[in-house]
Amino acid sequence: MILYLHGFTSGPQSHKAQALGKRMHERGLGDKFLSPQLPAAPGDAIALAEDLIARHKVTTVIGSSLGGYYSTWLAEKFDLKAVLVNPAVVAHLSLQKYIGPQRWLYTGESFEFTLDHVEQLRAIEVPVLSKPERFWLLVEQGDETLDYRDAVRRYLGARQTVLAGGDHSFTRWNDVLDPIIDFADLA
Repeated sequence: MILYLHGFTSGPQSHKAQALGKRMHERGLGDKFLSPQLPAAPGDAIALAEDLIARHKVTTVIGSSLGGYYSTWLAEKFDLKAVLVNPAVVAHLSLQKYIGPQRWLYTGESFEFTLDHVEQLRAIEVPVLSKPERFWLLVEQGDETLDYRDAVRRYLGARQTVLAGGDHSFTRWNDVLDPIIDFADLA
């Protein structure tokens, strides 16, 4: 089972979640894909992910941006494979500037991002990977939101795909759908 975790203010309606779910369905694996709307509070997002991992026997987490940060922690805790797409490396630092009112991109609902949320992010930081071979880093050098070099350093020893150009959305997502599914080894 694959669990896809979206980024800050995003959701399961994102292009990445939808495209991966569609491709898995086309390959007869649609029932092996989960992509929930994550709560704004990191502690609640992790609790939801942990529940899904336990109930659905998740073997691979895939996370984009903040979802990559969550996926790193979950992969370490549950010994899972992880695919990280332009991941937030130190989310408690990079998201601090967003404290205050925010809006979910796909639903338009508002939420408050707080200093307590930043502290919840700090509590799940993974400074060193115990088994980097379980991780696959996908970054584009043109990411305007996060410095891809931070991720390259953090995920040293992991499989890494570093592509020129692009942006934070990871513009070549459709090109890596089958390799991601193969990496998850769902057969």
